[in-house]
Amino acid sequence: MDPDAVKSTLSNLAFGNVMAAAARNYQKEVLANEKAQGSNPVNEEVDLDELMDDPELERLHADRIAALKREVEKREAFKRQGHGEYREVSEGDFLGEVTRSEKVICHFYHKEFYRCKIMDKHLKTLAPRHVDTKFIKVDAENAPFFVTKLAIKTLPCVVLFSKGIAMDRLVGFQDLGTKDDFTTNKLENVLVKKGMLSKKKKEEDEEDAEYQESIRRSVRSSENLDSDSD
Repeated sequence: MDPDAVKSTLSNLAFGNVMAAAARNYQKEVLANEKAQGSNPVNEEVDLDELMDDPELERLHADRIAALKREVEKREAFKRQGHGEYREVSEGDFLGEVTRSEKVICHFYHKEFYRCKIMDKHLKTLAPRHVDTKFIKVDAENAPFFVTKLAIKTLPCVVLFSKGIAMDRLVGFQDLGTKDDFTTNKLENVLVKKGMLSKKKKEEDEEDAEYQESIRRSVRSSENLDSDSD
């Protein structure tokens, strides 16, 4: 069998499954609305076949898939710039790192300071959640020029850069309740308020994860088909 034909068939089946799921979800929503309004839905069934042929539903599905694809492409572009992970950079690389990305969170730390290790833990958790912001850290002992230039006096010091300009900073734990047991969500909310992170809805994160998993499954299926056709 022609591998391309098989892939096309699988793609069509996948599309049909998605459309059927969308139709079922729509039916549930209609019935739920009717129930909430006190109407009797017994004789008001929704024709799934009719819904699947609805051009408006198909257009909405296509728009959503296109939006998710754009988001995935955007994430990949950010990752190529060093986003999505919490990395250490040297003094020599520092300037390039903070000027090549629109939003950069940089932690100036000392390897022996306990509070710097606490900040490390939280920033490492946040980095993959917020791919549109770059997360880096710099050993203050090995970056005397920028420590002086940025007038860093207390560690940990998290400097917030926007388009290469230091716009704000977190000095110690002053913005975090001054105690060591603050949560990652607390730090995240502070950074959101300062405009460094965008607060995404949980549902959007789940949809992105589901879509990326569907892409991985499609790739694996294609690889298996190629292997079987050899």
